[in-house]
Amino acid sequence: MEALILKGSVDTPSITLDVENNIFEFSGRSLPENASEFYNPILNWIEEYAQKPLAKTVFEFKLTYFNTASSKLLLDIFTKLEEMTEAGKDVLIKWYYPEDDEDMDEAGDEYADMIEVPFEKISYVLQKFRVQ
Repeated sequence: MEALILKGSVDTPSITLDVENNIFEFSGRSLPENASEFYNPILNWIEEYAQKPLAKTVFEFKLTYFNTASSKLLLDIFTKLEEMTEAGKDVLIKWYYPEDDEDMDEAGDEYADMIEVPFEKISYVLQKFRVQ
């Protein structure tokens, strides 16, 4: 299956869906002007992938911000992963969030409560760089 790799921008996340290298990652900010248009190819890719997934699939979400429209489409992605789980596939969602970001922490809790997929939350410390 061909990889789907989207380079992120100020308004869109970087997305790597690569079966060959076992990388399924979303990172950055998600506030595309037309969220449905942006996420539809991703949803279609996941639907196709679900037909013949790897023995274990780990989706990593390393988002720093997402808008309301993106939140609905993220739930659509999680629902597709839930369908895979219901079909007996081994799926894990890893939700990364900055340790001081209560909104992203709570968003992870809310998604975990809405779906029946193993869900792991991982906090991290944002590095602050000093200009010399």
